[in-house]
Amino acid sequence: MIYASGLRKSFVAGGSTVEAVRGIDVEVRKGEYFGFLGPNGAGKSSTMRMIAAVSPVSGGSLKILGLDPAKDGPEIRARIGVCPQEDTLDTELNVRDNLVIYGRYFGLSRTEVKQRAEELLEFVQLTEKATAKVDDLSGGMKRRLTIARSLINKPEVLLLDEPTTGLDPQARHVVWDRLFRLKQQGVTLVMTTHYMDEAEQLCDRLVVMDKGLIVAEGSPTDLIREYSTREVAELRFGIGENELVAPKVEDLAERVEVLPDRLLLYSADGEETIAKVHERGLEPVMSLVRRSTLEDVFLRLTGRTLVD
Repeated sequence: MIYASGLRKSFVAGGSTVEAVRGIDVEVRKGEYFGFLGPNGAGKSSTMRMIAAVSPVSGGSLKILGLDPAKDGPEIRARIGVCPQEDTLDTELNVRDNLVIYGRYFGLSRTEVKQRAEELLEFVQLTEKATAKVDDLSGGMKRRLTIARSLINKPEVLLLDEPTTGLDPQARHVVWDRLFRLKQQGVTLVMTTHYMDEAEQLCDRLVVMDKGLIVAEGSPTDLIREYSTREVAELRFGIGENELVAPKVEDLAERVEVLPDRLLLYSADGEETIAKVHERGLEPVMSLVRRSTLEDVFLRLTGRTLVD
């Protein structure tokens, strides 16, 4: 569905050339849920804009649905759906008309677009809000309406940029359910997200990007297995003590990470690791054992330094 080889994107900012995407290879298969992860400035959004056929490729090759975005942009855009990070709903229209008017841009007949709008309102559980104003919707409802709008043309590929940013946990899970149902219907989904649990729950495969390059690729389970351990023991000592304790426990785990507020000990058996810490007369203020997550992988690959 999507094939990129040596894909590059550069632009001029402040008088200098910025290389946002520095030669990446990506292949997304039909019916797959594919994710782009990475810190701010990693090149995710630049890649998504090229895939959406709204930003020209600077180098390498890119095929969307077997088509060249440089030559077949209109046809590609007619066959894909885009759910942007920011809601761009028309506040002057009610919920149903946001779908109907948008559908008309794709050349759908009045009869077809009205039927499609009703189907989508039911799909995203907004039928009862059909005549409501957009401003009267909650954040989660607006997000679901934006997703419904991106589906009006029955896209073969749906691009989702941070689909659940700003939503509370309940609203996020409703959106997750709708997206999972789309995958079951055969829609190919491509997503960027900052939520590691979201990527772990939804994605079949994903890539981790950093500084315009792909630094890892695979399923969430495979990436956790390759770049982390089965469990993580988290230990909290007194203020300023974590760095002093780290050398005393570094042989108890495959990897020890020092954070300002705690130590992370990566091992196959977290309980056994904590027991050995106590055997050495070390008494953490707090300790817990958890399984390794995609967030551990992400932070190991891209670092814990904040990126503006």
